[in-house]
Amino acid sequence: MTGAPRLVVFDVDGTLIDSQNHIFAAMEQAFGAGAHTLPPREAVLSIVGLSLPEAVARLVPHLPAEARSAIVEAYKQSFGTLRADALSPLFPGAAEALSRLRARADLLLGVATGKSRRGLDHVLATHGLAGHFVTAQVADDHPSKPHPAMLLAALAETGTEARNAVMIGDTTFDIEMGRAAGMATIGVGWGYHPAEALRAAGAGQVIHDFAALLPALERAWETA
Repeated sequence: MTGAPRLVVFDVDGTLIDSQNHIFAAMEQAFGAGAHTLPPREAVLSIVGLSLPEAVARLVPHLPAEARSAIVEAYKQSFGTLRADALSPLFPGAAEALSRLRARADLLLGVATGKSRRGLDHVLATHGLAGHFVTAQVADDHPSKPHPAMLLAALAETGTEARNAVMIGDTTFDIEMGRAAGMATIGVGWGYHPAEALRAAGAGQVIHDFAALLPALERAWETA
């Protein structure tokens, strides 16, 4: 191990937070507000991780831009209401894994998410995670995943070289983003895209519970 900082960047929805019920319910309400037909649940969850305008555009490319913008705004309102009523839970083992990683002097933690800054701040505050991450990149400030802008900003902000960084996420968007930034990638098999899709996207490893994360990180450093 060298003295250079090592950066571990996490996606949020589908990786740390099990938010699928809130996301689908908010999308259902948003589409209903405009009397549009909601795509199947599988399709809706497949676009989690993209910035909201990009996600809606992929779901309903046939709708005019004005209608898609209305869905985006309705989703924001619906999700905010649902979020206030109930908290999306952390995945099992997430809090413990983050605490162990945070305690290591050789590691820095970050997040790169399709959430807004307001949405991310709410999630981190309500789960007591606000102090865990030294860099937090959100959709407000960057192009949508899989563009590598979020990760390039995280590397610059922390003074970390790409070879000393790992991106962890549950979608092909996360894996493609990490690869585009020159970082190692670890896919998680409990989120929105299946393990075989993560491997096909080029994930260096795929894990199926948080207990496997520390060994996976050690392997990633060894092969960097």
